[in-house]
Amino acid sequence: MTELIDRKSWIGSSDAASILGVSPWKSQFALYQEKIGEFHEEITPEKQKIFNRGKKFEPLILEMLLEELGDRGHDVEVITRNERLRDPELPFLASESDMVLRIDGEVLSAEAKSVNGFAAKLWGEPETDDFPVYYQCQTMHDLMVKRRNKCVVAALIGTDDLRIHWIERNEEIIQAIRAKEVEFWDRVQRRDPPELSEPEDIKRVYQIDSGAVLEADNELLELIGEASNKKTELKAAETRLDVLTTMIKKRMGEAAVLMHNGTKLATWKTNKDSVKTDWKEAFFALVLESKGLGKADIDLIIKKFTETKTGARPFSIK
Repeated sequence: MTELIDRKSWIGSSDAASILGVSPWKSQFALYQEKIGEFHEEITPEKQKIFNRGKKFEPLILEMLLEELGDRGHDVEVITRNERLRDPELPFLASESDMVLRIDGEVLSAEAKSVNGFAAKLWGEPETDDFPVYYQCQTMHDLMVKRRNKCVVAALIGTDDLRIHWIERNEEIIQAIRAKEVEFWDRVQRRDPPELSEPEDIKRVYQIDSGAVLEADNELLELIGEASNKKTELKAAETRLDVLTTMIKKRMGEAAVLMHNGTKLATWKTNKDSVKTDWKEAFFALVLESKGLGKADIDLIIKKFTETKTGARPFSIK
């Protein structure tokens, strides 16, 4: 087993989707900048919670997988966990599996995925390879590096819906992935960045203007013209949408749901009321009146500056 510490020195299975341009989280350019040390993704508290939750669920999902496979009559043996290996031919390619199993005599990589309810629709029929393409890239990269023929993916939807998917080695796809990853790594070595294409990348690279004035060429004139037209069309579409929405709401009146032959067409429901306190004014009042006040008096002052706002009623076309 080869220890892999510095992610800038190799391409891992989680990098494959970005290199192929199918990752919903990171572009190829952002990954390139990470590899050369020019970009470090900011891990917000919300993102950290998601990562932590995934790590906590991983052992549970794997145990559920083992139990389910055993109940189905499979002969299952755990070979190792968190296996890290490099490609025997191209050492800059590496992969880590959550678990390595021997199922009915065949050695397989196993991956655990914690999936929230909103993403459940991206996972197809269990027992198939119908699951998100970015995870397919990850598993195919793993099969490429470790010279295996099959990977099992256990996806836990919510807290109790375990779905098992299988993906088999596909040489044509593997060769395409390998070629793309070799090309990407060559760019990293030569410091030749991929083309900027994602809004977030452009925003990050060009955060501050230089004060220069750029004369538009024919290409820019064409882009500006098209953007201006689309902006006008969008404004007209938004205006028309407002008119249509108003007409629908007028007909719905106090109804919360619009149906047709059992199909939900739209909703117009009132949200729960919100409570808001003007803490600035409450603070000033407390300072002025703090002498000799008890807890009940303080609560009364805070209540004085607290108002309950009627919940919004968002309109949603299904």
